Amino acid sequence: MNVIKQYWMDNYRNGAYPLRQKMRIHQKYNKKIKQITVSGKQMIHYADQQKEKVVYELHTKYLIEDHDNLYHEEESDRRVALLKDNELLEDQRMENGPSITVVQSSRYANDQDIRFSYDRRAAVQYAERWWNSANPQYRYFESNDCTNYISQCLRAGGMPMHGMPNRSKGWWYTGENWSYSWSVANALRWYLSGSSNTKTLAEPVELLPGDVICYDFQGDGRWDHNTIVVAKDSQNMPLVNAHTNNSRHRYWTYEDSAAWTPNCQYRFFKIGSE
Repeated sequence: MNVIKQYWMDNYRNGAYPLRQKMRIHQKYNKKIKQITVSGKQMIHYADQQKEKVVYELHTKYLIEDHDNLYHEEESDRRVALLKDNELLEDQRMENGPSITVVQSSRYANDQDIRFSYDRRAAVQYAERWWNSANPQYRYFESNDCTNYISQCLRAGGMPMHGMPNRSKGWWYTGENWSYSWSVANALRWYLSGSSNTKTLAEPVELLPGDVICYDFQGDGRWDHNTIVVAKDSQNMPLVNAHTNNSRHRYWTYEDSAAWTPNCQYRFFKIGSE
């Protein structure tokens, strides 16, 4: 791990990708990266006479200067490295597996007019507690956990479940089964659009901690990702947490993501019927 850690420290010190992209996005919004802390955790290690293969988790913490304020942004990335004679030959991010596509359906629209008081603080506390780990009370979707994580946060805030056992109806989780809207980004986006417990907002500044942002990175109508707002910056813009590529206090636009394109579309959802 020492070789791998040194590789990343040299990368960041020299301003290599992905730091270059991260710096560009923060500069765009009049912020500055003041300090970077890198750590790694070895998860799997294979070795033979020819080479070593290491699966590890890279944790990066950025100290962000935001006008007169300071805050930390954090990322956790699962990677695989190939070494020979203590020399790093390759290092790549582990790609996510295929996701399920669920198209828009009016079946998601009926939440039986359930009204509830949304506990934003509880939702944000949950999002902060589990941003870089998995709650053992729920199934962990290793290949694509973003929507499962957001659903857990919403549930922690008191959002009511309904629709079981029909996976195409409502929003629910039982431990042995769950609705598509619980675990699939595209399905959750359409569920939130039709729910009487949510409101679509026009601008990100209107969002509050505990609210949700949905992302269509390609702009093709297939929604790819979801995040939860956990804080606001000095300009009242959202900072978000997310899973899969685990992120904490990330700037809401996601322009520093490899999945982002200029065609990216966003939907902003206020959670709660109050």
